[in-house]
Amino acid sequence: MKIGKINIDRPLILAPMEDVTDMPFRVVCKRLGADIMYTEFVNSDGLVRNNKKTFEKMRFLEEERTFGIQIYGGDENAMEGAAKLADSLNPDIIDVNAGCWVKQVAGRGAGAGLLKDIPRMERLVTNVVKATNIPVTVKTRLGWDESSIKIIEVAKMLEGIGVQGLTVHCRTRSQGHNGDPDYSWISKIKKEVSIPVFVNGSLVEPKQIKEVFNETGCDGVMIGRGAIDNPWIFADTKHYFATGELTPKRTMSERIDKCIELLTLSVERKGEKRAVIEMRKFYIGYLKGEPNAAKLRNFLMQFYEAAPIIEILQSVKEKGIIEEERFQLNQEAA
Repeated sequence: MKIGKINIDRPLILAPMEDVTDMPFRVVCKRLGADIMYTEFVNSDGLVRNNKKTFEKMRFLEEERTFGIQIYGGDENAMEGAAKLADSLNPDIIDVNAGCWVKQVAGRGAGAGLLKDIPRMERLVTNVVKATNIPVTVKTRLGWDESSIKIIEVAKMLEGIGVQGLTVHCRTRSQGHNGDPDYSWISKIKKEVSIPVFVNGSLVEPKQIKEVFNETGCDGVMIGRGAIDNPWIFADTKHYFATGELTPKRTMSERIDKCIELLTLSVERKGEKRAVIEMRKFYIGYLKGEPNAAKLRNFLMQFYEAAPIIEILQSVKEKGIIEEERFQLNQEAA
């Protein structure tokens, strides 16, 4: 797979996810083998209005490379301006979000809303390509709905205006995250364009990912929700590719260590209170399958400082079990 100066064989890519793929989460995934990282999707209107919080979403560490900034919006001029601001941080890739399905985005003509007006998508992406010398890629869906799948037409158009890579979430906008993705479109797209084509949509297991590579001829895969509870999916998939063997389920000790690592990175990046609050969404995933995991999660959610959370998690790790009685007693005393 080659995009500009980037040359990676069968890359495993961390998908841009709002409120998930911030710097701490990305660093954890990078250390576990993700090849290409993306920001959360960044609002072009906020960027051109000089919103500091929006601009901060684009910042990244050198250790995160190969790195992409994903921008979204429905205004052609704002997207051009956003591309120039993204360019100023020197990422490896600038990606255009043409796939977000949520109403607040798509309903305003951004994200997957661009699929309802292909000529406007062409003008918007052309503006982005002309605004930067950094390779531009696009992430989109098969179409707006089942009756308007135009992904082959879109892929050819994007290649023609200078886009250097295409990620396809293999569902329509109307599906959201429901129903099975239709990966069969990827091989059809590959026959029509020469740029790299990446697959996205419900990729959660190494064996499944290898099958998608083999069956579609894709150049890489983009993993989203499958990495939220299991950031090891990158390392485990590479291990499976190399050996044909599946990695044993991660021990509770390993999962707690990774949970603490993410919390610590988040505190360093965001400050303690914000990091602790935003960490709450990860506990149940990291403790999945353990008896009394929900009770422990509920107990941890009462804290606004990191130290007691880390102390409790370390204690659980040492004991190897989540003691229901202990957390009930502590909760009553709290």
